[in-house]
Amino acid sequence: MNNHPLLEDLRLFCLVARNRSFVATATELGVSPAYVSKRIAILEGSLKTKLLHRTTRRVAITDDGSTIYEWSQRILEDVDQMTEMVLTTKSTPKGLLRISTSSGFGRNHVGPALSQLAKKYPHMEIQLELLDRPVDLIGEGFDLDIRVGTVTESNLIAKHIATNYRILTASPAYVARHGQPSSFADLLNHRCIIIRERDQSSSMWRLKGPNGPVSLKVGGSLSTNNGEVAHKWAIDGHGILLRSIWDVKANLDSGKLVRILPEYSQEANVWAVYTSRLSSSAKVRVCVQFLEKWLNAGADEIPAQQWVKDAS
Repeated sequence: MNNHPLLEDLRLFCLVARNRSFVATATELGVSPAYVSKRIAILEGSLKTKLLHRTTRRVAITDDGSTIYEWSQRILEDVDQMTEMVLTTKSTPKGLLRISTSSGFGRNHVGPALSQLAKKYPHMEIQLELLDRPVDLIGEGFDLDIRVGTVTESNLIAKHIATNYRILTASPAYVARHGQPSSFADLLNHRCIIIRERDQSSSMWRLKGPNGPVSLKVGGSLSTNNGEVAHKWAIDGHGILLRSIWDVKANLDSGKLVRILPEYSQEANVWAVYTSRLSSSAKVRVCVQFLEKWLNAGADEIPAQQWVKDAS
């Protein structure tokens, strides 16, 4: 059986010791003198010592009571400071924030956003890791993962912060040499650039077309775990690339890439992934909210059918 004193009883005892009166303490707390007397008796029982001498006119503290009073003051002060620190952590963004994301998306979008976030919250220490592999948030000590694609871990919380799609592209030079695929199945007759990046299932391409979902195991002589390298290979004319619109849009606009089979696309939403509710950490909360606004501000530059603001 746990006979340790309750913090509430220690706090009540300190108040009685200061007031030197059960009645004055009861009045201050809005309870009955009998309740105060009962709680002091329970505290004395748990500590196995007499804390107060009671007379008809006043209450006097015993020697043991004086010792307990000093300890109680220190304990209660530490508890109050601990509570204040936790509440401050929940409401004020500060301390180390460790974030992971993929290399291309991190360099082009998350990194610039965090630069502005750091100016807004100077008491936060932001550490960004660019990793083109699956991340174990808990095992590797990350607070937040910004992920393009799918979230499969049931023990994590995921917030959809922007809508995104992957599309098929190739360079004009490649199309001039090999022609446009006549159908999705015709990709088997083309060189495809394979990316083994985070959620991508390597050479198995699953897209949505005019008649619903389709999948195909494609082939090619070039593969990499880095999306930016694959992007450069596509510009150099090595094959057809499946890549997010955020990455290829500028080169589509400039003509360095052209869209292949434009009626096909692959959903690749942007998610903020974390381990506990946003209400429990101000630094994670403000970062997720800032990134959501930042990414959707950029959505104005991309056609609505390709990147639509998440209004939820």
